[in-house]
Amino acid sequence: MIQYDGVELLRKDPILGEIIDKVGDYSLKKRTQHFAVLVESIISQQLATNAAEAIFRRFRKLYPRFPTTAQILSTRKSKLRKAGLSGMKIDYLKDLARNIEEGRLDMKSLPKMSDDEVIEHLTQVKGIGRWTAEMFLIFSLGRQDVLPVHDLGLRKGVQMAFSLTELPKPKEVEKLGERWRPYRSIATWYLWKSLKKFDKIG
Repeated sequence: MIQYDGVELLRKDPILGEIIDKVGDYSLKKRTQHFAVLVESIISQQLATNAAEAIFRRFRKLYPRFPTTAQILSTRKSKLRKAGLSGMKIDYLKDLARNIEEGRLDMKSLPKMSDDEVIEHLTQVKGIGRWTAEMFLIFSLGRQDVLPVHDLGLRKGVQMAFSLTELPKPKEVEKLGERWRPYRSIATWYLWKSLKKFDKIG
């Protein structure tokens, strides 16, 4: 099993090995509802976890089941605003739905693409930047070698693990992360889990 092999290889790293022993088994939960993952990512951007969860719950209540792209496009902006979504996020959701409806974003082809191709394909949508695309690669496609160097949690995890006096810059994280190829996603997960605020992450 790739994940098991990855953990065993990473365990040989003296710094990460100690974290692996403390955290325990690797148990990232892969989410296969790709459209739903992207919708939730857009809604959650730049919000505290509790606020994001409350808005997402209200959004879900607008529909009998998770909405289709057509349903999101036909939902009035005023209705979405009442659920707590900002005007900008409403535009982002509708742009995502429109890109899928008009065939510019092919969700079914994403699993067949390389990591770089997935990032390029997703970031054509308003409101989906590199970080969101990287989270999609890790949590939705289960890619093994993604290192989201701009992620604050990862940078904090690296700072703590390597006893750095300052938060490392993305380039420093990238350089340090070379030692964890080809399992940088697993290394990222363990570094997240090493921080108390991320101990419930999937």
